[in-house]
Formats: sequence, structure tokens, C-alpha cells
Amino acid sequence: MSNTAAAPQFLIGGNGDTQVHLLGKMANRHGMIAGATGTGKTITLQILAESFSAMGVPVFLADVKGDISGLAKPANPHPKVDERIEKIGIEGYEMQGSPVVFWDFLGKQGHPIRTTVSEIGPLLWSSLLELNDTQTGVLYTCFKVADDNGWMILDMKDLRAMLTWMADNSKELKGEYGNISSASIGAIQRGLIVLEEQGAEDFLAEPAIQLSDLMSFDFSGRGIINIMDVTKVIHNSPKLYAVFLIWLMSELFENLPEVGDQEKPKFVLFFDEAHLIFDDAPKVLVEKIEQVVRLIRSKGVGVYFISQNPLDIPQDILGQLGMKIQHALRAFTPKDKKAITAVADTFRENPNINTKECITDLGIGEALVSILDEKGSPTEVERILIRPPESRIGPMTDEERAEQINRSPYKGKYDTVVDRESAYELLRERSEHQADIAEQEEARELEQERIEKEEKARSSTKRSSRGRQSISETLIKSAARTIGTRLGRQIIRGVLGSILR
Repeated sequence: MSNTAAAPQFLIGGNGDTQVHLLGKMANRHGMIAGATGTGKTITLQILAESFSAMGVPVFLADVKGDISGLAKPANPHPKVDERIEKIGIEGYEMQGSPVVFWDFLGKQGHPIRTTVSEIGPLLWSSLLELNDTQTGVLYTCFKVADDNGWMILDMKDLRAMLTWMADNSKELKGEYGNISSASIGAIQRGLIVLEEQGAEDFLAEPAIQLSDLMSFDFSGRGIINIMDVTKVIHNSPKLYAVFLIWLMSELFENLPEVGDQEKPKFVLFFDEAHLIFDDAPKVLVEKIEQVVRLIRSKGVGVYFISQNPLDIPQDILGQLGMKIQHALRAFTPKDKKAITAVADTFRENPNINTKECITDLGIGEALVSILDEKGSPTEVERILIRPPESRIGPMTDEERAEQINRSPYKGKYDTVVDRESAYELLRERSEHQADIAEQEEARELEQERIEKEEKARSSTKRSSRGRQSISETLIKSAARTIGTRLGRQIIRGVLGSILR
């Protein structure tokens, strides 16, 4: 396949008699790649990603096994590749790499990719923390209180600070926001500790990823393939991985303008291990995902799910997927056999193919495929060989990856965490201010107490002084009474007589 940036379609594969091409104008109708482990799903993902890139469509995909970074390098010659090219009848095959930018939750295998706690929102947080209805209500209250007070919740310490402050002020908040259970706050805080241990703190911070940086092109007009390494996250915190994918899809839906049907999508997302998005997800969240998947096509975005079994995807979403690529499934149990029957029923029948039997008979790199024709109707299922990728099968070396990251246009843009003034800082400042007020009040009380003691001491001194004066007055009054008596009068006369004489 040559680089045909303006091509309205690209080749998926063929069987010698028939070739199956995906039409660009139908590519925003979504799709699915399914099949058991080891049947060729990763190679199919690889050829779709590089084909969209060549069409001029930016791509985002998650690398769950660490084996798809070879997209950035040309394929290696191999006799089996030549054989498949001949069987399918491919013309213009060219070994070439695609423009790739590497991202990583932890910032180790690519640029850090982050968003804020507020951008995730309480609905996704309640799913991430597996909260019950009461705890979810408290979490919604937390975000509401923050909004009402203008306190931004950007990172994990902001959320922790908000929860602690709410617990300390639950009585004052009850009148306006309802009961805030300390037990519910404790459950949320314990959940946050677990997430921090799983690396969530690296993801929930700033600078947040700009969507425009995921929807860019190289100098030749090819769409950039954004590969996000999730090899550790998917094992340590699969819920966090699922929440990120849902958040990304929701952000695109909310921020991109309506474009309607175009000759090709504006952006394509590949969600590997798609069952993680829906496992144990609350009904309200699944309904939101279904709504976004249904409406996001009007924004020019195509969403492609990758899973072992298509029945991992809710029926309402499965029915919206225009392209289906089904690799082999295994039938070891009665349950497996029922699943195969159900999967076969999702395809439009081809009179020349027994779909149910083919699903278990497919070889590695073979698939049953159905796409949408120009009128938007599903085509009859075809059994085909998936075409070989033009890029390398398997991962890049560590040295090649480091060189690729070093040449990235986003080098340095997201590497350093930015800690803006937000809820944590504002609540700490508020707490310090209240502590200062309390200290000043305590000082005033101590001063008042000192003044009162001094006044009490002076009052006691005055009373003591008045006590001594009363004794003198008593003596004078006693003398006066004596003078008033006959004896007194005699004494006075005697004194006066002496004076007069």
C-alpha cells in the first residue's frame, strides 16, 4: 500500500477472489476487532492504524502488551509476507513506518498523559472507586461544594483536602447540602489510597493533555499515531485505564464541533481490552457510554473496540458498529458454543459461507469481515486473509523508542508537573487564617483574663485600705461619743479652763 493521504478507502485484506476495502466516509461508523488470544488481533489493529494514518487521519490507541511500537519502523522482508501479498493480490505494497508519538501514564515509555480530577467528574470517579449510592452522593456533594466556593479540584491532594474539610465541617454543611456521612468519606479516602498506590497520582495532575496534540499530522499530511503505553496500568489498575478511555471519548464528544458525514474521519480511537470498560460499570455509566458512541460519529470520530469476544460489548453498542472483523474463537465448553452461535448471528449471512463453522476454523491472520457499503448497509460476511502491515511486526528496541521520544514535537511540553493554586492550597490558607484568628482570640482572652485579675487585685487592695480607714473612723467616733458624755464634758471644760487661764 502506497502512501495515499487523500485516498477515500484502504485495503483490509482479501481471499484471492475478493478484496475488502474500508470506505473512509463509513469509518466514523465505528467497528470491532474480536478473537481469541493469538489469532491475529494485534496485526489487524496495526494495519488499520497505519492505513488511517496514510489516509490522513490521526489515531489514538492503547498498547496493552507492549508489542505495537513497531508501527514507527518499516517492516522487515519475509517470505511469508511476500506469499500473502501475492495471495491477496496487493499492488503498491511499500515497507514503511508511520509517524508515531509515544505517551505513558507513568511518563516512562513516552510523554506523560494527564488530566485533572475535575475533568474526570464524579460519575466516573464513583465507578473508579466502586462506590455505593450513598458514597456517590457524598462525592457529588464534594464537587458541588468546591464549585460553589470556587475551589478547583485538580489533583489527588485537592480531593483529599476537600474530603477532610467536609468531614470537619459536616454540621455546618448539612443545612445546605444534606447529611455528609463520615463513614462515606472514610470509604472514599480509603479508595483514594489504593489508587495512589496504583499510580493514579501521576495521571491526575497538570499540565493536562490538550486534545489538539492527539489530533495532529506530520509534514506530509499523514495522521500521527498516538500510542499510549498501558502495560503496567492495565495490570495494576484496569479501572483507571477504562476510566481514561471513557473520559477521552467524552471529552472529544463535548469539545469537538459537529461536522456530519465526511469523506474520512477527523480522528479514530482504538480501545483494546474493551471489556474492561464495561465490567462492573454502573448502569448509568454504561448508558452514558452508549449515548456518546451513538452521537460521537457526528463529530467525525470513529471508535473501534478490540476484545476477545464481541459479546463483551453491550448489545446497544454492538449494534452501532459498522465494521466487524472476527478472528477465530475456541469452543471448549457449551458456553463457548453458545457464544459462537451468538457471534455468527451478528453478521449478515453469505450463502457461500457457514459463518458458525468458520469462526472456529479460521487460521492465524484470517478473519470474517463485514463492513458498510456506500449506502451504509452491512455487506455480506467474507472470509479473508488480513493484509500484512507495512510497518514492523513487534516492538521497537529501547534505544529506538528513546530516539523517537527525543524527536517528538511535544518533548518538554508535558514533562514537568505544574501545581497551580487550587483546593488544597486554598483550604490550607483558610485553615492557617482560621488558626491565626483562633490564636488572636486566645491572646485576647488571655489579655482579658490578665486585666480582670489586675482589676480584681486592685479592688482587693481598695477593700483592704477601706478596712483600715474604718478602724480610725471608729476611734474618732468613739471619742466623739465620749465627749458627748458628762465625763467628756468635764474633760473639755477642764482643758478649756486651762487654756483660758
